[in-house]
Amino acid sequence: MTAVAAGPRVRTESSQLTGTATLLRLALRRDRVMMPVWVLVLGVMVSSGAGTIKSLYDTAQERASAAASMASNGSLRALYGPVFDPSVGGLVAWRFGVFAAALAGAMSLIIVVRHTREEEETGRQEMLSAARIGRHAPLAAALIAALLANAVVALLVTGGLASATGDTAGSLALGLAIASSGAFFAGVAAVMAQLTESARLAKGLTAAVLGAAFALRAAGDAGTQDASSVLNWVSPLGWAENVRPYAGERWWLVGLLLVASLALMAGARVLSGRRDVGMSFLATRPGPAAGRISTAYGLAWRLQRGSVLGWTLGFLAAGVLFGGMTGGVGDLVAGNEQTKEIFQRMGGQQGLSEAFLAAMVGMLGMVAALYVVASVLRLHGEETSQRAEPVLAGAVGRLRWAAGHLVIAFGGAVLLMLAGGLGLALGYGQDFGPVLGAALVQLPAIWVLGGVTVLLYGAFPRAAAASWGVVGVCLALGWIGPALNLPQTAMNLSPFGHLPKLPGADMEWGAVGILAGLAAVLVGGGLTGLRRRDVG
Repeated sequence: MTAVAAGPRVRTESSQLTGTATLLRLALRRDRVMMPVWVLVLGVMVSSGAGTIKSLYDTAQERASAAASMASNGSLRALYGPVFDPSVGGLVAWRFGVFAAALAGAMSLIIVVRHTREEEETGRQEMLSAARIGRHAPLAAALIAALLANAVVALLVTGGLASATGDTAGSLALGLAIASSGAFFAGVAAVMAQLTESARLAKGLTAAVLGAAFALRAAGDAGTQDASSVLNWVSPLGWAENVRPYAGERWWLVGLLLVASLALMAGARVLSGRRDVGMSFLATRPGPAAGRISTAYGLAWRLQRGSVLGWTLGFLAAGVLFGGMTGGVGDLVAGNEQTKEIFQRMGGQQGLSEAFLAAMVGMLGMVAALYVVASVLRLHGEETSQRAEPVLAGAVGRLRWAAGHLVIAFGGAVLLMLAGGLGLALGYGQDFGPVLGAALVQLPAIWVLGGVTVLLYGAFPRAAAASWGVVGVCLALGWIGPALNLPQTAMNLSPFGHLPKLPGADMEWGAVGILAGLAAVLVGGGLTGLRRRDVG
């Protein structure tokens, strides 16, 4: 008999996906709190919008008048998009559609990067790959988890709005537009996870794409009243907006978003097959720790300077946008006492322009809290990725190492609020001093949430991620609470509920001082816990 030499074993597509179901169950179990919170907040936020719109605008005539006023305000179009239909469903799509699509994208990028690049960065993926796990199984499991989350959001939005508006087609179109936007950015995150070597950079690049998409859509909507600008058509959020729920649905745009999503996912699969576990196409730049980077503060600044710069520019742009809207707020609420009351609950009982400015300053403060939480949790990322141990093995103590990152986190919040306040004052064109002061008054509440994060990381490191839930609750209270007319007791669960409504209201130094002191106590408790526990 003639012996036949065995050739190289060819891996089939099914073998490369071996273990996908197991990894999917693991991902869903690990995200059994985070994912349902995201899904419920998105679904309830949009589906409950119908009741809010009905309470604000009782009659079709009021809704038509409000839609005409909103359509003529370029700043409002830039923020929310144009109104395609004055019905209840059409106003819900206008008020929540773009933001829900952007939030679905944020949810998707967190899920995908968490279960791909973050697993590789911490070394867990290498351990899992030693078992019967195919090359593409981790990526497939992460994408399926993100798609499942978006599908549930679509179901909640469709079911809630269909029962509230009676328009099943429009409700389905809005739900699919939001979910397909989330799927698109899941694909973007999957590609970035292959290109970069760190989960933080993958999230940052995907967030930059998301921010650019929002900015392009906003610029396009500011210039046109029907979302027909070229800028709208180069933004995936512009595609979602142009689905036009409740206004002659364009179903083919949902298909376009899904096709683009599949193309991105296929590209991520190709890239995944061309690299080793833990490697990337954009390698980090090596170099000696010389000069300013040789200190704990210099290292923290080097690691977080890109994030600080990006957040600062974003706050400046958002401030200019919100400030430009202030002059037209009177036209927006003309003849509608319910809308006026919402602004006053958010910003105080003073003049309408001052109440709107105070409301926008509060929103900037709550978003700045997201930056502080992310910046503080960089300590957790450095520890779990084992990059902290070589630093602490030298002459750098734990407290000095942690202090370097906390200076960037808490000091960065000051820079962000200064940029946001400056943008508001520039957009408004007056009251520079009061507006900047109102922005800075938000800092104690921001620092309290940062202090909670430090405490959880230092004393209870396994629960550090729960700080996202804390800041999420505060965001929900600040954004949705006034519209739902929640009692002040509930609003006071957030540290922002204790701040004076500046500009226009009287300064309350006692409340500001108590919040600042509470932040200091929380940070002290967290650093004490860090000093007493084992690292890693």
